[in-house]
Amino acid sequence: MLVTAKLSRMFYEKLGDEITNELVEWFNQVDAAYRTEFRELFEVHFARFDAKLEQRIAEVKAESEVKFAGLEARLAALEARLIKWMFLFWVGTLGTLIALQKL
Repeated sequence: MLVTAKLSRMFYEKLGDEITNELVEWFNQVDAAYRTEFRELFEVHFARFDAKLEQRIAEVKAESEVKFAGLEARLAALEARLIKWMFLFWVGTLGTLIALQKL
């Protein structure tokens, strides 16, 4: 969004059209230079921020993958223990039923 500088009519009356137009042109050039410099600085800083953000996202992703792998291992161990206990209870129940049937 380019904003062209304009000066009041009094500048034109006191300094003349040519000098005032030169002054306005100089203001516009300075403004354009600052905008370009700011844009370049912004792009550099944004690129640095983006790189840091990508790095931290990768770190969090790796950390969560490790934690999920640990959780999967714990769930697998829990499942194995549950199956073992289910088998023991079924064997106990079956033994009890056989003993009751023989009575």
